[in-house]
Amino acid sequence: MAILVTGGAGYIGSHTVVELIEKNYDVVIVDDYSNSKPEVLNRLKEITGKDVPFHEVNLCDKEALREVFEAHELDAVIHFAGYKAVGESVAKPLKYYSNNLNGTIVLMELMNEFNVKKIVFSSSATVYGMNNEAPFVEEMPLSTTNPYGTTKMFIEQFIQDQYIADNQWSAALLRYFNPIGAHESGRIGEDPNDIPNNLMPYITQVAVGKREKLSVFGSDYDTHDGTGVRDYIHVVDLAKGHIKALEKVMGMTGVEAYNLGTGKGYSVLDVVHAFENANDVEIPYEIVDRRSGDIATSYADATKAKNQLGWEATHSIEDMCRDSWNWQKTNPNGYES
Repeated sequence: MAILVTGGAGYIGSHTVVELIEKNYDVVIVDDYSNSKPEVLNRLKEITGKDVPFHEVNLCDKEALREVFEAHELDAVIHFAGYKAVGESVAKPLKYYSNNLNGTIVLMELMNEFNVKKIVFSSSATVYGMNNEAPFVEEMPLSTTNPYGTTKMFIEQFIQDQYIADNQWSAALLRYFNPIGAHESGRIGEDPNDIPNNLMPYITQVAVGKREKLSVFGSDYDTHDGTGVRDYIHVVDLAKGHIKALEKVMGMTGVEAYNLGTGKGYSVLDVVHAFENANDVEIPYEIVDRRSGDIATSYADATKAKNQLGWEATHSIEDMCRDSWNWQKTNPNGYES
């Protein structure tokens, strides 16, 4: 059984490839390296002992992607590929709409053409918007606050509409919360381009000396310490959620959304202190103004994933901090090391 993993050289994609291979799936990766590095493929072989077929293709290039479908007997798709920086999406919305939406349309057209009608889609908790109260449940109304989130919401709708048009389709829409951590080997992890957009890689870059201090955006939220509260999930737990979702879609038709989170909220300062305690490293920080579009509290109700997929997160916040630091200190310049 061959699974096409779009964006499979990226942070979450690469960890999911490892879990797929451990479950004896054949994997084909498509990636254009816009959010990843070629060295990832060497690290994947090191961890798994397998050479994974790889194609450097942007999904918007239909003829190049068609060649991938022609070259492999594919059974399903796990779709990670897409631009993902919230701030950049606000500054360059058309770039995000053009790449993320058109790329997905091309992918789904080829899935129809080659009769590959099973997909696990990498969505996001951003689709819950600003007006729902945590914990978020899958049945809540959706809205977004930035173009990145809007592309996730639109793609969920694309998939829903495709199922209405063709009941042979089967899909799991996985709404992630905040992935952090790294593979326990320390060989793959999060390696953002430029200044990190997410909390943990910023913390680890401060810890390794690449950045002077952490900027904490806002200290006047309605939370226990005034800083924003999020549901942080270990990337390996998240990857295992994709395997469970894949097993589900292979045996059904229809479309289901699932939250992948721990169901617990930690503030920015909670994470800073957990990192310091787990790794005996001090993290200097300063409080700065809030970022527009940030909400006070976001965490999952992951009951549906537990009941329907048999999945739940098992790593603690200390595990996440320890594995994040293990990755960064052994790869101080990421995959450029």
